[in-house]
Amino acid sequence: MVLLLIAICGPLGDTFLSRGMAGLPPISLAQPLLLITAIFNPWVAIGIALLIGFFASYLTALSFADLTFVLPATAFGYVFIALLAHFWLHEPISLERWMGIVLIAIGVGFVSQGSSFTERPATGSHAAAVEKAPPMGDGTEA
Repeated sequence: MVLLLIAICGPLGDTFLSRGMAGLPPISLAQPLLLITAIFNPWVAIGIALLIGFFASYLTALSFADLTFVLPATAFGYVFIALLAHFWLHEPISLERWMGIVLIAIGVGFVSQGSSFTERPATGSHAAAVEKAPPMGDGTEA
């Protein structure tokens, strides 16, 4: 469910940002007031809200899964964003880009077949504390 939120919120947020920024004049980092003004564009504001949802979901996923699983699994959003850009924003997408998107989707398929979390052996002071800890039970151990 969390990966689905990431795959939806990220591309939608980026698409809304693009839609909003396309209606504004070019802005540079040297113009911070124009950047602040852009935030009040409704499309940009919705895009920011969606990207905050993306980031919250991303943090949640990283709390229980490896980065090497989460990042490639969320890359499926590239397929979604290409479809949104092509059909909603009417951006032309070259054959080479479509081929790259297909390769990303294939890679996501490979990554999703593996484990989402890699067990790591206990190391350092934590391992020593675990070894010295008394057994947990009802106290009848011999």
